[in-house]
Amino acid sequence: MKVFDTNWRRFLGRLVVGSLAVLPISLFSLDVHAAESSRITVAASKSGVDSTLMGVFFRDVTHGWVVGEQGTLLRTTDGGKRWHKMAVGNTASLNAVWFADNGQGWLAGNRGTILHCEKDGLVCKPQLSRTQAPLYNLFFLDTQIGWVVGAGGTILRTHDGGQSWQEQVTGSNAALYAVSFLTPQKGWVVGAVGTILTTEDGGETWSSLDAKTAATFFDVHFTDTQNGWLVGNAGALHQTIDGGHQWIDRTLSCVRSCARPIDLLRIRFVGAKQAWIVGERGALFTTEDGGFHWSEEPPLTTGTLFGLSALAADHVWAVGERGAIVRLTPAVR
Repeated sequence: MKVFDTNWRRFLGRLVVGSLAVLPISLFSLDVHAAESSRITVAASKSGVDSTLMGVFFRDVTHGWVVGEQGTLLRTTDGGKRWHKMAVGNTASLNAVWFADNGQGWLAGNRGTILHCEKDGLVCKPQLSRTQAPLYNLFFLDTQIGWVVGAGGTILRTHDGGQSWQEQVTGSNAALYAVSFLTPQKGWVVGAVGTILTTEDGGETWSSLDAKTAATFFDVHFTDTQNGWLVGNAGALHQTIDGGHQWIDRTLSCVRSCARPIDLLRIRFVGAKQAWIVGERGALFTTEDGGFHWSEEPPLTTGTLFGLSALAADHVWAVGERGAIVRLTPAVR
């Protein structure tokens, strides 16, 4: 089974996954339907580039950053009206971005690339990762404590803003695609072939959670210590309400005409009720009731969307192939 589009196969290689196994627990039935009329207004923003964009991060409603292939870093200071290309001095494809309130930021990408940026991205310098593994995602709790994950079970942690990075032992060799922490101690990492890892001590030790599936997970998002979601290939959508001890298989099937279920790549919640999922072929799913019901919105673009940022219901951004940057806001009713 193919992961999804050509660009990601180039970055990640081909993944082979087994059929999905359904967890024998169901607290409520999944209701997925195609929206009769979209509740979302989509506004395209001119990125000024044709390269595939992999990640997006908004610190507030005016300051945002986008990263992509061939060392692309874009910045906006006016809420996405205009995007400016920043020089990073690196041609490695960049897959993830995170910026702090004081203008410091970090970028992660192929060939073990970690860049530390200052002045909101005006100056970016490499940090020593001590790995050549592709790095796919990063997460910072503040300007000092952060994690980066990547191929071959790679998890790196810093306690000093990236001046030094330490490898954390996971016992897994799977490609790891997403990381999320709620506190300096409690976090989760997900990846290929059903990999779900969790830690209670900041990553000193990691344990494996069983979602009873061979699906490859591309993103993880927890709204609190008990409630979390995973998205992955072939419509994989899994939910936990007990901190990950049990996972409910809520995989999204095709509603609109499609040859096969769509790969889901990013999920973000604002509060406990509103959420967005983006993925292959411009797919967009939304919920307003905490995931009891999901609406399949009209595709945002013909290309795949790899990055998603959600500050509020009226400030959601997605990025993807061919320099696509789109803003999602509630439609006027």
